[in-house]
Amino acid sequence: MLDTRDILETIQMIREENLDIRTVTMGISLFDCVSDDGNRLCDNIYDKITRKAEKLVATGQDIEKKYGIPIVNKRVSVTPISLVAGNMSPDVFLKLAHTLQRAADTVGINFIGGYSALVHKGMTQGDRNLISVIPEALAETELVCSSVNVATTKAGINMDAIRLMGSTIKRAAALTADRNSIGCAKLVVFANVPEDNPFMAGAFHGVGEPECVINVGVSGPGVVKKAIDRAKETHSQLTLSDVAEVIKSTAYKVTRVGELIGKEVADRMNLPFGVADLSLAPTPAVGDSVGEIFQSVGLSSIGAPGSTAVLAMLNDAVKKGGVFASSHVGGLSGAFIPVSEDSSIEAAANCGALTMEKLEAMTSVCSVGLDMIAIPGDTPASTISGLIADEMAIGMINTKTTAVRIIPAPGKKVGDFVEFGGLLGHAPVIPVNRFGSCDFIQRGGRIPAPLFSLKN
Repeated sequence: MLDTRDILETIQMIREENLDIRTVTMGISLFDCVSDDGNRLCDNIYDKITRKAEKLVATGQDIEKKYGIPIVNKRVSVTPISLVAGNMSPDVFLKLAHTLQRAADTVGINFIGGYSALVHKGMTQGDRNLISVIPEALAETELVCSSVNVATTKAGINMDAIRLMGSTIKRAAALTADRNSIGCAKLVVFANVPEDNPFMAGAFHGVGEPECVINVGVSGPGVVKKAIDRAKETHSQLTLSDVAEVIKSTAYKVTRVGELIGKEVADRMNLPFGVADLSLAPTPAVGDSVGEIFQSVGLSSIGAPGSTAVLAMLNDAVKKGGVFASSHVGGLSGAFIPVSEDSSIEAAANCGALTMEKLEAMTSVCSVGLDMIAIPGDTPASTISGLIADEMAIGMINTKTTAVRIIPAPGKKVGDFVEFGGLLGHAPVIPVNRFGSCDFIQRGGRIPAPLFSLKN
């Protein structure tokens, strides 16, 4: 139970420290929508989403008013479309993207995820057909998000899929070049993707999930930073053990708030509550930065020597606090380091304190991966595939989720900026290693799973 002091602290977090419920995401199974007729499939999917999510936005708004806690996004995730559509033609897959957009518009949500494929061990014809039209789908819709899982610790890394995703990302950038390649901001490539992630662009409703469920994503990097700053004021000899304890206790309080909201939404809609995902997901707003936490701990900037160690401590403490607060913690639950969405990280990348190589190193200990990074538009597709392969290897070997959401901005070179607006912010174009990986990527095949994956 929250006592009076906890409640007052929560009010302060909301008013002064940018605490919010980043998303309430309804997961919807589409398996009962399956049809061998493309038009009927689209109609079934539209009808089910609009029926299930009809009251999601209104319910979220009512609970915002009741508790005074902002719910920034109301979203929907669905069963990966490649699993539902089977061997439908590329034209039907593109029509399905428009169906998702139409359903999202009807119910008034912010985003809809699940235009996805799971290809970590191989690709069906349906998977290939979906991937072939991802660039067009993201260019022709506004709210549809796409994800492709290309690796797991158990299956290894599908290099054929990675080769395909390099060219897919390039085409998505080209088709949305007039909008600063926004298509790439809605496309993420995963290793070990979680099936209950409420955050976009990677959210989808996993095959082991219930018919319909409510998941909640909570964020509060500003809350963590202020908690550390207060502890420094009251303890002159604050050790890193003390800092970890501060982060853990703060994560506990924030997760309790998220679970409270998520369960109330679920109860009102007569649905099961799924997971609370406490992920320190920054926004471009001042005071809502993960990067600023590094400065509070003692680094001059994120990217300085010691940054990977700080991020490991931060990620671990967040997970421990979240697990203690709720029996149902899931999704990603940790710290995000998206370059464009965090003013401090963006500044570090712009001044050279944070490089692509350092970002990659840090992803070995955080919750996601190379996220919202702008690179020169002339970067070859094979180089992008090489970046993906490296990140997938980190995920596979460390038995963790990693991801790549990268933007090769056409016509942009190192030092230019790409402006996305809103929560996506803006990012400097940073350099990529100029040495090639084309022959490696062209070999294709699968990188085998590590020996320790054989646990049966």
